[in-house]
Amino acid sequence: MLSAASQVLIRNQEYLEAESILLVNHINDGFAEQLCNLYPNTSVTAFTSILTNQTEAKSQNLEQIVAAELPKKSFDLVVLFYPKAKAEAQMLLDNIRAISSETTRLLVVGENKGGVKSAIKQLKNDTQFSRKVDSARHCSLFQFSGLTINPDFQLANYAKQFEINVAGTPLSLVTLPGVFSHGELDKGTELLLETIKLNNPKTLLDFATGCGVISTFLAKHYTECQIVASDVSALALAAAKLTFTKNGVNAELKLADGISSIDAKFDYIVSNPPFHTGLATNYDITQLFIADAKKQLNKQGELLIVANSFLPYADALTDEFDCFIKLKDNKKFTIYSATA
Repeated sequence: MLSAASQVLIRNQEYLEAESILLVNHINDGFAEQLCNLYPNTSVTAFTSILTNQTEAKSQNLEQIVAAELPKKSFDLVVLFYPKAKAEAQMLLDNIRAISSETTRLLVVGENKGGVKSAIKQLKNDTQFSRKVDSARHCSLFQFSGLTINPDFQLANYAKQFEINVAGTPLSLVTLPGVFSHGELDKGTELLLETIKLNNPKTLLDFATGCGVISTFLAKHYTECQIVASDVSALALAAAKLTFTKNGVNAELKLADGISSIDAKFDYIVSNPPFHTGLATNYDITQLFIADAKKQLNKQGELLIVANSFLPYADALTDEFDCFIKLKDNKKFTIYSATA
């Protein structure tokens, strides 16, 4: 089913007519396919940094790209699905101007509660013409033209580095807009790292690594352990790579949609797993993660996760593991340990 933002675009389809279109930050709701059907002679490129936002490609005129940066080629029309983080939106808008020409049109669409109206202010000094096209389904659609070209765009310029000390271990973390806990250490992750103790780990998976803080911390404490850091976000992996380099640690980066897509087994799986899809809470992500985790653990392997205490993860752990324990519960976050 089309999202509200996609429905607003479809009802203004005359604005979508172009020879080449770049969809930025789109979601997997069928819009890209409908666009290809509407304009079968148009070249459509669907870009996302999130692997799960790929659509099921059935059209020959549809190309899909999962990456941290936009493809370096120009398009007649760029459609930005406005993200919930304004810093990420600014980075994407700057990246869009880096690949645009003087004739490129830009459409920005998104939920009003997600901050889409901020696009007007963010582009105030970088566009010659702007207008509100439509407002419906709690969304707004804006059009911009005459964009100021931005030839100096560099992803690393949007990185934020900060120093932390957790459990007596100093670390330098590097994050990017749109990556979980941008610019600060998440309190749940901090509690996890202060709590867990591993027993001679040989292989370990850091699931939903974000900027790589868990992998970096554990790599410093368990230097012989082979660590795989996975995430569904190419942007997160770009941040993690910067973090690993800054701290002089090694870990394998893996773009993956869930544990089941990783062809390996581990002594430990450690995670602060996500529970959001866009702006909404989605418990299915972690429930599926727990269901798959046991299959990916070696015999007597251990799953260690942190979760908001109000979330019903105990039920999912009970369903999949013979036993589990709470290593710590500070009423806000709970650290769970489950053994295969």
